[in-house]
Amino acid sequence: MENKRLQKIGRLLQKELGDIFLKQTKSMPGTLISVSAVRVSPDLGIAKAYLSIFPSEKGEEILKAIQANTKAIRYDLGQRVHLQLRKIPELSFYIDDSLDYIENIDNLLKK
Repeated sequence: MENKRLQKIGRLLQKELGDIFLKQTKSMPGTLISVSAVRVSPDLGIAKAYLSIFPSEKGEEILKAIQANTKAIRYDLGQRVHLQLRKIPELSFYIDDSLDYIENIDNLLKK
């Protein structure tokens, strides 16, 4: 179980990463990237960010672009949270496919 400190840091990183992706996707009409969850390791060295990407057909392509720019995203994040955190965690990004899974179950139940 995560303690409250890790949860607060996770929420802070989730909010700031969401703002970063919102600013980046303004130049790409029809694309939406939201950060559904951020899990932080107990030593604050690694943060796993789970992304929901719309449209989901572009998910893998966008995720590869995000992973290629991880250093720049971490730098932007550091500029935003340097007063709250002493150490900016290494970022790793994953696709959160829970919405697609739910949609698939709904479609199966309707049949």
